Amino acid sequence: MPETKNALLEQHQSIAPDVRLGRGVALGKFINLYGCEIGSETKIGAFVEIQKNAKVGRRCKVSSHTFICEGVTVGDHVFIGHSVTFINDSYPRATTPTGGLQTEQDWKVEPTVVETGASIGSGSTILSNVVIGEHAIVGAGSVVTHDVPAYAIVAGNPARVLRYITSPEVSNERHDSVV
Repeated sequence: MPETKNALLEQHQSIAPDVRLGRGVALGKFINLYGCEIGSETKIGAFVEIQKNAKVGRRCKVSSHTFICEGVTVGDHVFIGHSVTFINDSYPRATTPTGGLQTEQDWKVEPTVVETGASIGSGSTILSNVVIGEHAIVGAGSVVTHDVPAYAIVAGNPARVLRYITSPEVSNERHDSVV
């Protein structure tokens, strides 16, 4: 008997039983989800990993090849471009001071928050202990090292404010030159 389309898709997904999916979530191929929460009507692209204790809100789009680590909270209506990487440790180390391999007990997760309606351009890196404000736009390839104010458009390495969006309605317009 031939396999159904859903059965074939599930062969290419790793979704742990502790994942909480809202209704109408669309999942791409070759994804790895464990211990996370994804809100209703969110789309997760191919080759995305979302770790435990990460949360993605409702009606978000997470594009392919993105890594959302533990400690990241993404609000509703957020766009995350291709190959975006979140960081949850300011001083990562492989070993302890005594030379043993680090375990979860040897470090503390540092949080990152992406607020409602924000957009993060492809290839961006978001460091830990950062808040990206409501409706802010992070330009493609940016490295976000500090908080991004609400309605700000930032770009660069490190990301710097270029200008501000003047109203929420404007935040839905295309900004092809930035993102």
